[in-house]
Amino acid sequence: MKYIDEYRDKSIVSEYSEAINSIVKNDWLIMEICGGQTHSIVKYGIDELLPKKISLAHGPGCPVCVTPVEKIDKAIEIASDAKVIFCSYGDMLRVPGSEKDLLRVKSDGGDVRIIYSPLDALKIASENPDNEVVFFAVGFETTAPSNAMSVFQAKKQNIRNFSVLVSQVLVPPAIQFILSSPLNKIQGFLAAGHVCTVMGYTQYEDISEKYKIPIVVTGFEPADLMQGIYMCVEQLEEGKHKTQNQYSRVVTRDGNNSAQYLMSEVFEVTDMKWRGIGNIPLSGLKLSEKYSEFDAEIKFGLINYNKEESTKCIAGLIMQGLKKPFECSEFAKNCNPEHPLGATMVSSEGACAAFYKYRKRI
Repeated sequence: MKYIDEYRDKSIVSEYSEAINSIVKNDWLIMEICGGQTHSIVKYGIDELLPKKISLAHGPGCPVCVTPVEKIDKAIEIASDAKVIFCSYGDMLRVPGSEKDLLRVKSDGGDVRIIYSPLDALKIASENPDNEVVFFAVGFETTAPSNAMSVFQAKKQNIRNFSVLVSQVLVPPAIQFILSSPLNKIQGFLAAGHVCTVMGYTQYEDISEKYKIPIVVTGFEPADLMQGIYMCVEQLEEGKHKTQNQYSRVVTRDGNNSAQYLMSEVFEVTDMKWRGIGNIPLSGLKLSEKYSEFDAEIKFGLINYNKEESTKCIAGLIMQGLKKPFECSEFAKNCNPEHPLGATMVSSEGACAAFYKYRKRI
């Protein structure tokens, strides 16, 4: 494991570690929302620097991990069409569907291409007018503006052979879902800085007030996370519940208004099924009626789909903070990066992948 002593800001981390130790008196369970935060925590051993009274739970903050099996199967069916060029970010290719994954489609001859921007897919569509080009639009609020821009530009440029398979999810409804569960034990949250860069954090203020829980927006470096944990613990010990912004060098309270406008122009809010968790009301985005001609599900007639998930995978419990990856009987045995049972072992931000890479012997 790469411990914190290899990190350049170790003195800052040490200071916050000592500060946390000096104020903590009670047992607290804090959840980091984002998978990027999880990987930093596990990689640098941040959780092991905290006093035993503080435990960290790993939240559902990985859009790849929560993309439902139905969406993967729809992507596989579309990508298997000989007339389709299917474009996706690389981490989606290994996510298992009900029977196989996109990498298998590619190995079987499907034209599946890894891209780094949705506008790359739009360019491919303009250069291949005889093919249908489909982009797998996956992500949280962070990727929604760029995904919306590709659809906006497709309409503006009249590129009709382009469409998107949308699996955009929203963070605040997921937090409320966790807090509303009778099984919930989470007492504080570390919110994802990149999501709040786009959306701001006014929605989190409402959640803090409603559920009487502190939420701290943080970055992803060890120093950011340790400061965020300190801010959260300080509130918990003082009996306070408000939203604070540790990541002020990047995040503003109202976020990026231009990005939000583009999202509202192209998308509308909808209920969404989260893999391993289930349906969460108003937790996703779909194309608005104005842009429905670019909806791949409509274009390929794949509206009604219902697939069962693997019963061996406990990723849903892990993403709700109820289990740790090493508590799964399949972890590092029948489930590993080469043969994953669930998306949390595949994604570069998945909790299971983080524990496999940095804590496999646990």
